[in-house]
Amino acid sequence: MRIDKHPILNFPKKEPIPFIFEGQHVVGYKGDTIASALHALGVTTLSYSIKKDRPRGFYCAIGNCASCNMMVNGVPNVRTCITPLVAGMIIERQTDKGVIR
Repeated sequence: MRIDKHPILNFPKKEPIPFIFEGQHVVGYKGDTIASALHALGVTTLSYSIKKDRPRGFYCAIGNCASCNMMVNGVPNVRTCITPLVAGMIIERQTDKGVIR
């Protein structure tokens, strides 16, 4: 889901950043946030609501809504839309209470 070709804009290749998402080794790119890297990989569900267990995804992209909260390196409730991707991160989905799915 990453835009590689555009009729007007140019997207130069960036440094790949390897990380682990739910046990799978995947790659994002320098400048990505966790949420943008996952979205580019086709991951649209980042967390689940507390009461009704409904999927939540990439929504506000500025850290205000908490729809992107995930478990990052064992730390719950990390707002992945504003957290830069770092090599070797271990990322997992969670409920809003911090429970790994």
